[in-house]
Amino acid sequence: MTEDALTGPPAHGLRAAPTTTAPGAGTLLRLLRDGRPRTRSELAGATGLARSTVTQRVDALLASGLIGPAGEAVSTGGRPPTTFSFRPRARVVLAADLGATHARLALTDMAAEVIAEARADLDIALGPEHVLDWVVEHGRGLLAGAGRDVSELLGLGIGLPGPVQHSTGRAVNPPIMPGWDGFDVPGYVGERLAVPVLVDNDVNIMAIGEHHTAWPDASHLMFVKVATGIGCGIVSEGRVYRGAQGAAGDMGHIHVPSGADKPCRCGNTGCLEAVASGAALAEALTAEGVPAHSARDVVELARNGSVPALRALRQAGRDIGEVLAASVNMFNPSVIVIGGALALAGDHLLAGVREVIYQRSLPLATEHLSIVSSAAAESAGEIGAAVLVIEHCLSPEHADRIIAGTA
Repeated sequence: MTEDALTGPPAHGLRAAPTTTAPGAGTLLRLLRDGRPRTRSELAGATGLARSTVTQRVDALLASGLIGPAGEAVSTGGRPPTTFSFRPRARVVLAADLGATHARLALTDMAAEVIAEARADLDIALGPEHVLDWVVEHGRGLLAGAGRDVSELLGLGIGLPGPVQHSTGRAVNPPIMPGWDGFDVPGYVGERLAVPVLVDNDVNIMAIGEHHTAWPDASHLMFVKVATGIGCGIVSEGRVYRGAQGAAGDMGHIHVPSGADKPCRCGNTGCLEAVASGAALAEALTAEGVPAHSARDVVELARNGSVPALRALRQAGRDIGEVLAASVNMFNPSVIVIGGALALAGDHLLAGVREVIYQRSLPLATEHLSIVSSAAAESAGEIGAAVLVIEHCLSPEHADRIIAGTA
């Protein structure tokens, strides 16, 4: 994956380092991040830099702690040369996945491996200060519990359950997030932790996490989150596709035939979300005499073998498949991943999705299409938020700032 492949615009509050004619230490770091130890000679050959320049860059990386000696290479005569490798635990990352009614926070290393986690039932409607204060407070707690200092923090990534202008990190008219519209999330959190803060829509974050976890070689992937709401994160040519205003993938508000005139929280009627989301299924089941208040209740009913719940999940899958079938013909992904709370109920939702896509999409578009459940499951958002930060902050220009001690 190339630097900034899944991140998009620069982190908020950071300016790109001035370009130079010769690759900086950050370029060497990018090479070493693949996990393969290299000698100075190998780094010189890969970058075209003079041996003396490579030695200078390697010394700077060693001083920063981002790389370390990794043993000796096989000698071709004389003293065996030293190899160097990336040290993922030299810095740590905080990653927050904020949903409509939950908050998940992870402390990871620079390979997005989770070190510690904190989770809570937290209503996003409580407002930005309340929710973000929880993130900061528990983030500091995770750092302390792992024996790490705030000075070792590379950055913080946040996924929000609503439309986000990625270039500013501000939510834009989010339907379930009162008080969040236009709120300066990066500024508010950045003042308290003094690190780069990157913010994106939660489904984009989950798409990044799934891509990193299970499908790193998939150039065209769609991640569909089916929970309180429904959304889609799109990875195209290895990059998150956000669209002109960051609204790409908002499939929950596409009209579906089964929606009829059912009102949606967006103000329209007949939206996919109004009939196939966790909230919609819970409402429909309750009307049938099967009490359910949330997506979690629907999942629990399905796991206990409730026929109405299983039937509702299968139909929800069909409704989602109606929208995705058009997307398959338009976008031609190689992978569709179904995640979110309702995906935890088993195969009935996924079966409904597959049924309609294979019926309605062009054979050429589905010939090599994989339609699968999320491998990262509930951790997709946390991992994706971490990757968002890592890919940005360790891109050559920003890594050079860290190495120079000016980040």
